[in-house]
Order: sequence, then structure tokens, then C-alpha cells
Amino acid sequence: MTVIEWLLNSDPSIRWQVKRDLTDEPDEVVAAERSRVASEGWGARLLALQEPDGHWGKADTNPEWTSIRTLLLLRDMGLDPTNDEARRAIALVRENVRWQGVLPQDAAWHGKPLFAGEVEPCINGRVVAIGSYFGQDVQGIVDRLLGEQMADGGWNCEQVNGSTRGSFHTTINVLEGLLEHERVTGSTPALTAARERGQEYLLERRMLRRLSTGEMIDPAWTQFSYPSGYHYDVLRGLDYLRSARLVPDERVAEAIGIVRSKRDPDGLWALENPHPDELDFQMDEGESKPSRWNTLRAMRVLRWYDQAQGAA
Repeated sequence: MTVIEWLLNSDPSIRWQVKRDLTDEPDEVVAAERSRVASEGWGARLLALQEPDGHWGKADTNPEWTSIRTLLLLRDMGLDPTNDEARRAIALVRENVRWQGVLPQDAAWHGKPLFAGEVEPCINGRVVAIGSYFGQDVQGIVDRLLGEQMADGGWNCEQVNGSTRGSFHTTINVLEGLLEHERVTGSTPALTAARERGQEYLLERRMLRRLSTGEMIDPAWTQFSYPSGYHYDVLRGLDYLRSARLVPDERVAEAIGIVRSKRDPDGLWALENPHPDELDFQMDEGESKPSRWNTLRAMRVLRWYDQAQGAA
């Protein structure tokens, strides 16, 4: 079995992206496969886990965070936001899911609707991503994020506690949200400029190194997890740049080399450094085992890079 056959022998959420990103199937073929996400496999399973009042994980201490991570998964899976099941699910979230802050500093946003956002840019970036994708008004959060960009081009949840430098973890969450918002609502000079400055934050640091010393910031960033949650790694960063249609330059070469080095003799990539709190059920065979999500993402990142190098 070839790698492509192995990927296609999977869930609709994987299959339609393989057909779009790796085998260049016609649009109508991709759309037909994507339409199955709502009714088959992982997407249908996640939709079925939603409570009647719109929550996922209602028994959790902060059920709004469980709802956010579930909606992010559905977005990654490619659930069509115009699908009836998607519209029903997001309407329940919009009307019923509220922020349930438990700390004194949470009082200002306790009880507010999910799509009003809260105070931390790492979380607000994720809310912008799902809100924009599913057609909700998150412009207020976007405006806030544009005003919170730091001098180095990044964002950091610890800014309110005095941090003056960006964070890779926060920055990737904000960038993914801003890119989704730009796709849905269109570009503005301020939005595009902020996103491009954020991209430069990653690129100036070669996707994983300190600007000041050149040392690797965190070896965990060379391990590829899925779902990523709020965590950064170089595969996630590269896949964002690919999605943003950035033309890669030599500043991503080391990160690309790391991706190539993780391919096993069968041409597959393993699940590494999993974050169990980000997943309600298993989509891969487990840690250190071949991962369809990581293989799909790694293959399309390498294709993006290699095609750009060939065109240079």
C-alpha cells in the first residue's frame, strides 16, 4: 500500500484534504468527499457529542474551553460551515455557551457569550479562528488583537503580567485566527500588516530559535503532535505558512529539514508529544505510531516547499 492509499483508507476529514492538497483532484470530487465529514467518521462523532444546550464537555471545570477545542477540530476536519448540522451546532454554541471564569481576574468576562472573547490573546486567537470559520461576528476580538501586537511582532498571553516579548505559542494561535478572519471577511491594511509582522516574528527566529542567541528555544517544538491545542511546533508553524501562501525562503530550511528527518522508512510520520486533554477520542493509533494527521500535514508542507524551490 502506498502512502497516499494509506491516507485515503481513512476518515473523510483526511481523504478530502489528501485529494485537495496532494493528488489535485477536481473541485467537485474534493467537495463531495468533504461533504461526508458531517455524517461519517470523526466529524459526525464530534457533532453527536454536543449537549442539547450547545456545550461539549459540560461536566468540565471550564466547558467553554472544551467547546473551543471541539470546534477547532471540526474546523481542521473541514466541516462545511454551511451544512445544516454545522449551522445547528454553532447556533447552540452562540446562544448558550458562556465564559465560566473561576478566578477573581475573570470577573470582567464571566457570563459573556463565547464569541465575545476574553482577555488572553492565545485563547482569543482560537475564538477568532472558529468564529470566523463558522460565520460569527468576532470583529471586536480582532480589533483587540490588532491593538495587542507587541513591538517584536508577536503576541503573548503574559503581556498583562508584564512580558515585553512575543510567545510562539500565543503567536501561532493568533496568526491562525487572523488568517481565517481575512479569508472570510477580506483583507484590510491593518489586518494584513499585523499578520505579516507576526509571520516575520516566526521567520526571523527560523521557526524555533532565539533571536538573541540563536539557540533552540524548546526541543519539544521538533516533535509533532495532533491535535496541537495551544502548543506550537515547527510542523504547525510551517503548515500555517503554507496555508497563508507565503513563498518560503532560507529561514524555513532548518525546520523543513526537521520535517524530512521525521519520515520513517515507510514514508510516514509518527504521533509525537500528544496532548491528551485536547482530544475526546483517539484518531490515531497512539504515541510513536504512524499518524495520518501528521503524515498529511508533513507531506503537504514538503510539497509546498519543494514546489517553491523548483520554481525559483
